[in-house]
Amino acid sequence: MAKIHGGRVVARALRREGVDTVFMLTGGHVLPIIDGCVLEGMKLVDVRHEQAAAHAADAYARLTGKLGVAVVTAGPGVTDALTGVANAWYAHTPMLLIGGRHLTSEDLRGGLQEMDHPQLFRSITKWAETARSAARLPEYVATAARAAFSGRGGPTFLDIPWDISADMVEESAIAWPTGYRANHPAGVADAVLSEIVSALASAVQPVIFGGTGLRWTSQPGFPQALDELALALRAPVYLNSLGRGSLPYGHPYLGNRSRSYALGKADVVLSLGVDWDFRTGFGQRVNLDASIIQIDADASRVGWNRGASVGVVADPGTVVAQLAAMAGKFGVTGDRAWTEDVFGVERDKQQVAVEASLSDASPVHPERFGREVAEFFGSDSIVAADGGDIVSTTAKWLQTSKPGGLLDPGPFGCLGVGAPFAMAAKAVSPDSRVGIVFGDGSFGFNGFEFDSLVRHEMPVVAALGNDGAWNNIKVIHRMLYPDRMVGSDIGVRPYHDVVEALGGYGEFVDDPKQLRGALERAEESGLPALVNVHIAEQMRVSSAYGM
Repeated sequence: MAKIHGGRVVARALRREGVDTVFMLTGGHVLPIIDGCVLEGMKLVDVRHEQAAAHAADAYARLTGKLGVAVVTAGPGVTDALTGVANAWYAHTPMLLIGGRHLTSEDLRGGLQEMDHPQLFRSITKWAETARSAARLPEYVATAARAAFSGRGGPTFLDIPWDISADMVEESAIAWPTGYRANHPAGVADAVLSEIVSALASAVQPVIFGGTGLRWTSQPGFPQALDELALALRAPVYLNSLGRGSLPYGHPYLGNRSRSYALGKADVVLSLGVDWDFRTGFGQRVNLDASIIQIDADASRVGWNRGASVGVVADPGTVVAQLAAMAGKFGVTGDRAWTEDVFGVERDKQQVAVEASLSDASPVHPERFGREVAEFFGSDSIVAADGGDIVSTTAKWLQTSKPGGLLDPGPFGCLGVGAPFAMAAKAVSPDSRVGIVFGDGSFGFNGFEFDSLVRHEMPVVAALGNDGAWNNIKVIHRMLYPDRMVGSDIGVRPYHDVVEALGGYGEFVDDPKQLRGALERAEESGLPALVNVHIAEQMRVSSAYGM
């Protein structure tokens, strides 16, 4: 029988898992794995920094629902990817980072880039181990995938010594695992479902709130079920973080700017995969007398920071589908005065933002930036958001209309995700319009990945809000230590020239009337493009801090 090397065994195991794209940065310790991917016909997207590879794998999973995979070399290659894995951990992304490792014969002898990598990852992964047998590599991959998709999901790590990935194995000696992870999402029993329906039917001021855990549902078609539930209950719906796009932009019951008002007055909140963290005032901004119906696949999230009146460990999307099937029992026959009240507040807040967005001032008003960028991207784009204040402002304007349509950093607040997220979006959906919203500070982390976008011929349009400062922090710094300001100003730099130097298209804008034309010229270039927009500093504390 024919022999294949361990790297090809890994690639074939990944392909059997459904993975078709791997993000990587080359290195000697992972050459057999890279070669295996080539032999198995997988798409390889190479980057300039391992952090970007991890971010791209994170985005691949968010977009496809499949296991995201990044391959990086040993030592500093692995440690460079650590931040990307941490961001995926807090976003509950099912992904696998594969790291190279020194030869097993050199253990404890000071081999090149010798390091016990799994120790670094055990606090931010669901599973982290070292492979010890080439023949067992499919088992290792299966174990990693099972862990990655458990509960809400999360990242995993596997390092593979160079001699293990290079070892030749008889194909007939390899056992290929099947049926190694759950494939039927868990719903709730009839009695629990009846309790939830009864609570929702008796609510006078109900709110539906979907968060990150809703995005990781295993239930196909859950957006349609959520639409049916919202229409039946006629209640305001709010979506945050990865939950955005579960209902389309313009949905009659989807709120955007009135969430604090609605949650502060709600009597029943149906919480679907929501984290009661800093973004919601740790759950304390919700009416303290409200009943919380909390559905989450992760038991540790139920009752975290805010007690649940009905706490259920189940797949949120599956429960939504169950509730939608019982919509006739809610007894709602007409429009709710409550919902009309909430959307009156929504309209008032939207009008304030619209008025600010009409400013012709230079530098460009941030609300003008947000509106112009959102109208340019429309509702059919995939937009990666990378920054602080500029993301908080622009996200309220973006017309996100599908799950994964907005790729934001998540609760870890990690900067540098923009270009890697966009790269993954283009790898997954090359014909889709893909955009990036940058802050000027965030561009500095992985802006050089425009080189990767150019090399892989991935045209994206990036809009960068450039206020010449770490403004998200500057506002707080000014409040706390106004006489000792340091490290907050970085200057209005020509980042568009950097992109042009790397082979892309760049343009600078400081007149709001020129912004839409610049975005259109960027798209028409057919190149990875950056429109560098001089914006005014915001003077308020960003909502990104939950303040």
